[in-house]
Amino acid sequence: MFNLFSLKGGIKNVQGFFCDGVNVGMKTNPANSGDSDIDGDVAFIRSEALCDISAKFTTNKFQASPIKHYQQYPKDFQTNFILMNAKNANAMTGKKGVEDIETIFKKLDNYIPTHNPIMSSTGVIGYRLNIDKITSAFDKFNFNAKNSNKTARAIMTTDKFKKEIAFEIKLDNGGSFNIAGICKGAGMINPAMATMLCFIVTDANIPKEDMDELLNEAVENSFNKISVDGDTSTNDTVMLLSNKLSGAYNKEAFRLALNKLTFELAMMILKDGEGANKLVAFEVKGAKNTQEAEIASKALSNSLLVKTALFGEDPNWGRIASTIGASGIECNEEKLIIYYDNLLIYSNEQRELDLIREEEAYKIMKNSSFKVTCDLGLGDGEFTSYGCDLSYEYVKINAEYRT
Repeated sequence: MFNLFSLKGGIKNVQGFFCDGVNVGMKTNPANSGDSDIDGDVAFIRSEALCDISAKFTTNKFQASPIKHYQQYPKDFQTNFILMNAKNANAMTGKKGVEDIETIFKKLDNYIPTHNPIMSSTGVIGYRLNIDKITSAFDKFNFNAKNSNKTARAIMTTDKFKKEIAFEIKLDNGGSFNIAGICKGAGMINPAMATMLCFIVTDANIPKEDMDELLNEAVENSFNKISVDGDTSTNDTVMLLSNKLSGAYNKEAFRLALNKLTFELAMMILKDGEGANKLVAFEVKGAKNTQEAEIASKALSNSLLVKTALFGEDPNWGRIASTIGASGIECNEEKLIIYYDNLLIYSNEQRELDLIREEEAYKIMKNSSFKVTCDLGLGDGEFTSYGCDLSYEYVKINAEYRT
């Protein structure tokens, strides 16, 4: 029916999309990768054809100005341009924050025609944008470039590496379409439209109603299942844009590609969690229902005590059990069973770790990734979320965030 192939690079692979990133002096430190060049801090994505757009935003009540500006457009509007900046979130800046975006776009009109342009920002909360610096990027941009690398790196903040993925989907009828995504995120990550910026572009001829349906599904199965530190930002954004230039589409093929793309980007965010060393899946099954399984699973991925135990490589199952009990769901200690990977850690019959099992548990916790499974033995509810450890480096990064 269809075949999916990974492509090297990101947005450059999708027909009709252009992108670039430049530095205007807001980022002053060398690139996190160790390169000698300084990363960009302003970037764009442009389509030669108007795009349908579907978007998901933060659940934080204090939504940033770029989100408020987006929401001023009419329902089902189309766009051909996204402008992104790092170092400044343009959040908690009131009406002036939205007005600053409008001023920036008026200046952009002198360089290239745009239709319902969108802005997205990440960085420190509480400061208005430096309009002069941001608009100085317009003289530096190559508006016909396909520079995925610079675009992906320009939106990084505390990220250690860029995050981009692209796929080609070949259909049995001879048609094909491409999809690509870039994202940033390392801190303030909570499974409530996880703290991040993500931009997905495709040339698939996908109907707008399918975009909304499939993006909701993909976000629920990826970004809404991860947690670095339990904090939800003011700027969380996931956008899907389609210019339909390939003329090809298959719903099931697109669903598979989009879910794979968002899940892999979400796992990149966890691996890049500020100071993170471990990626852990928290599977809760046997819950009374799916909702209670989700509550318990996300409580585990958010728990600071669990995260610090992961960092210390301490198989302290008591923190797992305690977190489940504190989550408020129905549970019973005599029915609870806990596994680290396939190793039984706790059951009613084996409440204490013997020396052999404890040694095996230590070995598992030294791995960079593993799974914690908790069977509540009460029903058929299942849910898996994903988290990481919490290290000394996390405290250092966030203590010095503005400096």
